[in-house]
Amino acid sequence: MKRTILIADDEKNIREGLGMAMELEGYAVLLAADGTEAWNLINSQTVDLVISDLRMPGLSGEELLKKISGAYPRLPVVILTGHGTIESAVTAMRDGAVDFITKPVNLDRLTLLVKRSLDNRDLYDQHQQLQEEVKQLRARTKYDKIIGKSSKLVRMMDMIQQIAPTKASVLITGESGVGKELVSDAIHDFSTRSSGPFIKVHCAALSSSLLESELFGHEKGAFTGAVSQQKGRFELADGGTIFLDEIGEISQATQIKILRVLQEKTFERVGGEKTLSVDVRVISATNRNLQEEIAKGNFREDLYYRLNVVHIDVPPLRERKDDIMLLSTSFLEHFAKENNKPIVGFSNRARNALFTYDWPGNIRELRNCVESAVVMSRGTVIEVEDLPPIVANAETDVRITLPVGITLAEAEKELIVNTIARNGGNKSKAAEVLGIGRKTLHRKLQEYQIEKE
Repeated sequence: MKRTILIADDEKNIREGLGMAMELEGYAVLLAADGTEAWNLINSQTVDLVISDLRMPGLSGEELLKKISGAYPRLPVVILTGHGTIESAVTAMRDGAVDFITKPVNLDRLTLLVKRSLDNRDLYDQHQQLQEEVKQLRARTKYDKIIGKSSKLVRMMDMIQQIAPTKASVLITGESGVGKELVSDAIHDFSTRSSGPFIKVHCAALSSSLLESELFGHEKGAFTGAVSQQKGRFELADGGTIFLDEIGEISQATQIKILRVLQEKTFERVGGEKTLSVDVRVISATNRNLQEEIAKGNFREDLYYRLNVVHIDVPPLRERKDDIMLLSTSFLEHFAKENNKPIVGFSNRARNALFTYDWPGNIRELRNCVESAVVMSRGTVIEVEDLPPIVANAETDVRITLPVGITLAEAEKELIVNTIARNGGNKSKAAEVLGIGRKTLHRKLQEYQIEKE
């Protein structure tokens, strides 16, 4: 479908000359001799971009721009101006114009400016669509911390909602940065214990002796520095949930005490004799292979089976690439707001780099990447150059070779075929990488008879 450009100028030769130039570039064109005619066309026709002279009889270019900015804030406007009114053109940009061109018009510069403005509008629309999809996903899952639509993530969320109301212990496994703690949050929030305490312990952050005191508490005088009685995390979690992160790092002595809590629901504080009873649901997480640790003698097999009543393996980001742009959009919205930057989305090259990179650091790395890109960006769109070099370079790792002499249609066909193949046959993902709509992609598949081949 052709984009429509409205050209408003009271000089007939300029108006018609620019119209012919834009038609040669493949755009549909509407012409207006003054601001009033232009405004009427905008309200009655589909217009994708406006090129307007600054000085026109009746409704001037400045007044037309103000009307457009008020009623159609996403409609890009390019201002035409003579050398004597450049200051007014700069003011017009403050009022919402995307840029200005001085007369006589440099057609090459105008053509590039029009393409860039329309591309930016497309990126904004795509970003808005992704934001809406994120909202719908959150409403559907009734949970706003975990975002995704990939089959693996959907299955994981279904499992979380199924097991959350039970009392079963849960072992969460997965690579570093995949969001194991968010999964524990979801289990607790969906559980019947959600109104009770949710206590988190990062086991690797404490030495063996400190961890034992942290988990089970201690009595006054139990050791040097124990100046008063202190409740442990299990005691504080009574009636709720305790999350033991990096469970594979704990000592054998502490493993025995945790096993007793799981089996008997009882323990003693360090230095104490009184046996305490607790009602606690245990969720644990690790990025280690606990069965290998059992074989090495580092982890108790009986504790493993007590912890692993229900097992949730969180997929790495490289196995759920359908979710990359949803996550990136959510992070972009957050960091753009936090840094007060009017960023509307990612360029097609930046999107391609995000898709292509394998994300060894998973969601944590993606979040840091988007935050860095927002900080480094100088415009309203995240460009591939704004991404960290290791991610940006991924975009250049995938190339196709086109022989000299083929037609543009043949080159476009080759690009579409390779992009679909690169994205595992996923046409929605391929359309996003190509920067076109899914309907446009299907039309081109039919046009080039790609489906039949």
